[in-house]
Amino acid sequence: MENVYVAGVGMIKFGRYPEETIATLGAQAVSLALKDAEIPLQTVEMMAAGNLYQTNMVGQSILKEIGMTGIPVYNVANACATGSTAFREAYYAVGSGAYDVALAVGVEQMGKQGLLGGTGGSDPAYITEGVVGTGTMPGVFGMAGMEHMRKYGTKIEHFAQISVKNHEHAMGNPLSQYQVRVSLEDVLNARMVAYPNTLYMCCPTGDGAAASVLMSEKAIKKYSSGERIRVAASAMTTDPYTDRNLVFPDINTMVQKAADLAYAEAGLGPQDLDSVELHDCFATAELLHYENLRLCDEGEGGRMVEEKLTDLSGPRDRKDWVAVNTSGGLLSKGHPLGATGVANICELVWQMRGQAGERQVEGHKAGLAHVIGLGSAATVHILTK
Repeated sequence: MENVYVAGVGMIKFGRYPEETIATLGAQAVSLALKDAEIPLQTVEMMAAGNLYQTNMVGQSILKEIGMTGIPVYNVANACATGSTAFREAYYAVGSGAYDVALAVGVEQMGKQGLLGGTGGSDPAYITEGVVGTGTMPGVFGMAGMEHMRKYGTKIEHFAQISVKNHEHAMGNPLSQYQVRVSLEDVLNARMVAYPNTLYMCCPTGDGAAASVLMSEKAIKKYSSGERIRVAASAMTTDPYTDRNLVFPDINTMVQKAADLAYAEAGLGPQDLDSVELHDCFATAELLHYENLRLCDEGEGGRMVEEKLTDLSGPRDRKDWVAVNTSGGLLSKGHPLGATGVANICELVWQMRGQAGERQVEGHKAGLAHVIGLGSAATVHILTK
C-alpha cells in the first residue's frame, strides 16, 4: 500500500433536517471537504458513499447535486460501520495506486426511526426476550453493561459519568446535535431505557453528513501545502465464530481483533494515542470499548472513569491518559448511521491541525477512530502526523 493522506474534511451540524434530502445533505458535506482541501471538484477521481436507509445510488445523487458525473461511485451499507466502510474503500482506492484523489462521504436521514435492531421479524430467536435476549440495541448494550457489572463490580455511576463527560466535551463542539451540560444526578434520574442505560446514556436520533478527501503522496505534494495527516492503519473485522451464550451478542471480539490489526499496521500502541473517537452508541458501550481498544486491561474500564483518564479535564500528565470522544461522542454529537464513521475522521483531523477550539488536545500527533456495526463489522482507523 502507498501512503494515503486526508487532505480535507467537512461536516454539517448533526440534527433534524426534514426539509432536506439525502442528496442535498451529502452535497453540503462534500462541498465543505473540497473547500477544505482547496481543490476543484474535477480533481476527484472516485467516490465512496455510505448510507444505510436510503441506499438507492446515493453517491450518484450527491454528485449530481454538485455538478459532477462520470467518475466511479461505490455505494456501501454496513450497519453503523457504513461511513467508516466508505472511508476505507476510498483509502484502498488511493493506497492501491488506482487513483490519486478520492472522496468518502457518509450521510443519513434517520426520520422517525424507533429502536434500532428491531425484533427480527418472524425470527423465533427474538420472539421472547426474557428467554433468548433481545435484538434491540438498547437491550443488547444494556445486557452488555450488566454482564460487565456482574464480572467486575462496575457500577451504574461509572456508565453515567461517561455521559456527563461526553456532554461536557460537546459544549465545545458547535457541530454537535446537542450542547447540553448534565450532572451525574441528571443522568441517573433520567428515564430508564434499558438498565443500566438511562435516556442520557443513549445516543439521540438525528440526521447528518460528513465527507473527507483522500490523496496519494503525489497528489498531496501537488495540491496541498498544509500539514500532512496520514492514514497509518485501516482495519476491518467481522464476528468470528465463538461458542458463546447467544443471549448476549458479542460486541467485543471483533473490536479487539480490529484494534490489534490496526496497531500492528501503524506500528503504534494505545499508549501513543492522543485522542480516540469511539462508538459510544450507549454509555455502556464506551466503557467496554476502553478495554476492547486496549486503552486499559480487561475489567479496568470503571477505574479509567473514576480517575478521569479519558476526560479532557483529566490528568494529562499521566501516560495512560487519552482523550476519548472530544467531539461529544454519539451521546451528544448524534448518530446518523451512515455519517458517523466519517465524522469521527473529521474530529481527528481537526485535533491534529489544532482546529478543535475549546476541546483541543494540545500537541496532538496520533488518533484512533472506531465504529462497530453489530452483526456486520468493526472498523479501526489510525491517523498520524
